[in-house]
Amino acid sequence: MNGDHDGIRARFTLQGEETLGRLAQDLLRSPLVSGTLTAAFEARERASRAQELAMSALNLPSAADLERLTRRLRSVSQRLEGLEEGLERISEQIERPREVVEFDGRLEKLEKRLASIDRALVRIDKKLGASS
Repeated sequence: MNGDHDGIRARFTLQGEETLGRLAQDLLRSPLVSGTLTAAFEARERASRAQELAMSALNLPSAADLERLTRRLRSVSQRLEGLEEGLERISEQIERPREVVEFDGRLEKLEKRLASIDRALVRIDKKLGASS
């Protein structure tokens, strides 16, 4: 008995899915529906562009600007994490006096990288200050 109900339910489900599929295809073929969808997407694009222009005129960052800044900050953060790991390794190695000479070159490279990251952070800070 339960098998009969499952078979009927499956048949109705399949018929319903097929009917919905045909209805969706018919709607998409309709010039009125496709024209309306096209107009809606175009209006959305125009509104988005107008919003970006208004934000720019008010000297406010757009969502795209914030996304770029977020990616840049993540990149800087990852670089800082790498530097921290490098500094930890150097710190561990400095505790062994016989290897001190080898660290001078590495330490100089790390200092240069830190200076580069510091300059990048200053530029980002200036950009954030300018946009607020």
